[in-house]
Amino acid sequence: MTISTNKNDAHDFDVLIIGSGMSGGWVAKEMCERGYKTAVLDRGAPLEHGAGYTNESKAPWEMPNRGAVNKAEAAQDYEKSSLCYAFNEYTKRHFIKDSDFPFQVEKDKRFDWIRSSSVGGKSLLWHRHSYRFSEMDFQANKTDGYGCDWPIRYDDLKDWYSYVERFAGISGSAEGLPQLPDSVFQKPFAMNPVEIDAKAAIEQAYPTRKIIIGRAAHLTDPTDEQLELGRGPCQARNECQRGCSWGGYFSSLSATLPAAARTGNLTLVPNAMVQEVVYDPETKKASGVRMLDMVTGDRVFVSARVVFVCASTLGTTQILLNSKSEAFPRGIGNTGDALGHYLMDHISEAGAFAVVEGYEDIYYSGRRPTSLYVPRFRNVTEQTDEFLRGYGMQGEARRTSWPAAIGAQGIGADFKAKIQKPGPWTFWLKGFGEMLPRHENHVSLSTTQTDQWGMPILEVSCAYSDNEMRMKQDMQKTATEMLRAAGYKKVSPVYEESYPGIAIHEMGTARMGHTANDSYLNAHNQCHNVDNLFVTDGASMASTACQNPSLTFMALSARAAAYADEQLKAGVI
Repeated sequence: MTISTNKNDAHDFDVLIIGSGMSGGWVAKEMCERGYKTAVLDRGAPLEHGAGYTNESKAPWEMPNRGAVNKAEAAQDYEKSSLCYAFNEYTKRHFIKDSDFPFQVEKDKRFDWIRSSSVGGKSLLWHRHSYRFSEMDFQANKTDGYGCDWPIRYDDLKDWYSYVERFAGISGSAEGLPQLPDSVFQKPFAMNPVEIDAKAAIEQAYPTRKIIIGRAAHLTDPTDEQLELGRGPCQARNECQRGCSWGGYFSSLSATLPAAARTGNLTLVPNAMVQEVVYDPETKKASGVRMLDMVTGDRVFVSARVVFVCASTLGTTQILLNSKSEAFPRGIGNTGDALGHYLMDHISEAGAFAVVEGYEDIYYSGRRPTSLYVPRFRNVTEQTDEFLRGYGMQGEARRTSWPAAIGAQGIGADFKAKIQKPGPWTFWLKGFGEMLPRHENHVSLSTTQTDQWGMPILEVSCAYSDNEMRMKQDMQKTATEMLRAAGYKKVSPVYEESYPGIAIHEMGTARMGHTANDSYLNAHNQCHNVDNLFVTDGASMASTACQNPSLTFMALSARAAAYADEQLKAGVI
């Protein structure tokens, strides 16, 4: 890799973006389309959309161990990655080797950090549920006093939600719910007959609880722009994390990065480990970054007029904390008490499961890539004094097939004949709840241990509070009562032990706010103390709401890029 050094006050690039995932891809698209020479630096290995999806559409018998990862390999190299629902032999190459990138946790606490290994980041691995935050979510911190007040409200972001939805493609149905604002939708996926009947029965029993089809970043009716980028309609294979050559689901690799590349303004650099954002005390700005070429071992300084850090929530904060100078000995721009603190993730792994009697003459076509969604009702339409904030639910009805026979008793011709027929229908519901922002949940840099490239590793101290645990108990209770209200007799409450990180919705640690004393970023995702430094990924979030956050990351990224463009043109940064 060859990048020129900064000479005669001429910058190598107008814009540097660290990270090529959900947020970085959007910033790249916006800045390239506005005419800026833009470099995207990503620690991950190169991956080409389409051609790089080497395990796409392969049958189990074409894969080692029928697609299962060897247990010894998983234990040695993928301790955390192997906990992810999407981890298998098909997708293994898209997950980081945990053994190569260690981190530490505080004694008696556990954090399940799931990380990606290639260009495109976790936009290749996400489960694509896409929901707007509501006005209630942006006001929550101010209302109950946990966390700092968001410096924006729903009205500041609603047009940007619409903007990114049109480009990304979000399937779903308009419901008119204030706690879950409608998006710009493509046609929704259909519920199956079991789900339709359950919806009717549950909503009759609980009129303030709604069941809707999940809103997902899947093309069901592609626009001309989406077709021009080579994206096609979702094929309902539900093998998305292997990679989708159709571009049926949104990822930066299939959508935003190609849009940036077609402008001629994009330089995409894989295997580029950024370790530090460099601060210039004379200009009082970020002058660029210091990075390591992970292939050659070369250490390079790359300069730019503007720097966006979009390396994932904790990856971003690790870089910012490591960017030390005489002016900012605790990390670039860090003069308050927020950077590294207020780490959050959603709480989950509680709900209910039911075996559904009847419907034996009904099946379904394809493998729908989204599930049902139950918008938040706790402390919205149904109040409780047990906990603050609330949760949504995801779930679906499916019919069991031959995998249900794994481990079952039986042998011979009768057993073979039995497993050739579909089994009973099942229905599951699982909650995703909001985690309160708390100062004690934090990350810091180790003072004694570095990784193999010399970067101080992260030390993580994070745990759910009593508020989250009471919420989790309520998830189990309400999911159970809802499935019983549907008329199901065989209902099993579900409550599994889980730890922060495993929802893969980590947020906070470089949050937005009103002042540099209690936040790191202003209302435009701009560092309070370094005005050409921006953060638009999950690190910027002041609270989590209960909705899947990726759509909000996209909207914040597009909005911040537009603001940076205005500031550049005005000569302010």
